[in-house]
Amino acid sequence: MTENFDYTLAPPSPGPEDPAAPGRRALFRPHHAPWLLLALVSVFCVGFAALAGWLWLREPDSVDTSLHVAAGTVQADLLSPDEVSALAGTTFVAGARAGEPAAALGAEPKTCAAAVGPATKAVYGQDWTAFVSATYGDAAGAGDYTATQVIGVYPEAGAAGAALRVLADGLKNCPTAERAEADGQTSKWTYTTGSTAPGAVTWKAVQEGGDGWACYRQARATGRALVQVALCEAGDGSSAVAKIADRLAAKVTQ
Repeated sequence: MTENFDYTLAPPSPGPEDPAAPGRRALFRPHHAPWLLLALVSVFCVGFAALAGWLWLREPDSVDTSLHVAAGTVQADLLSPDEVSALAGTTFVAGARAGEPAAALGAEPKTCAAAVGPATKAVYGQDWTAFVSATYGDAAGAGDYTATQVIGVYPEAGAAGAALRVLADGLKNCPTAERAEADGQTSKWTYTTGSTAPGAVTWKAVQEGGDGWACYRQARATGRALVQVALCEAGDGSSAVAKIADRLAAKVTQ
């Protein structure tokens, strides 16, 4: 999925003057050399710094892009890797982002599309006006933990609530399902819905034959937004995912 960031790149500041420009020959006159050489060095340094800063912004994959989002955008509502790490008690680093929901995943039975792909178009549909998802991985890169945040914004609160009901109904009617994976393989999952509250759904997805691998998930409709959080690990992430969901929902002010 392609990353989509809502920040504007500043245009590069003008670099050093073109050496072939008129008037530059005066730099080589002996009685002007010290002053003009100093000026040239200063201009070069300023231009180099401006160019370096511009290139840094042009290469979002080389930095933590969570630091370069504009205030007021949906991306700015995401918790940073440090915030998630503090709440989960595990060190996370930034990973993949997406600016729109993925296509619905293949599911067997087909009625389980929402359960196997809660952050896909099977739940979020086509009517959202802003969307972002981000998945963080454990700092060791071992794949022992993943933390995912999803925010979808709709034109009005009723649409966000309707998307949540699609998810809730999908989970209710899908205790087990097979999910088609990107590599052509399939995985089998068991879904258990937890406590429910108005505007919220919590559930646990356990992978069959996954050595205890489970994803603890929460979804909440808050204003015009449908927010989701998932924490996957071979342990009990129910408490940590609740903390992350509380913090994320509090930040979303749609």
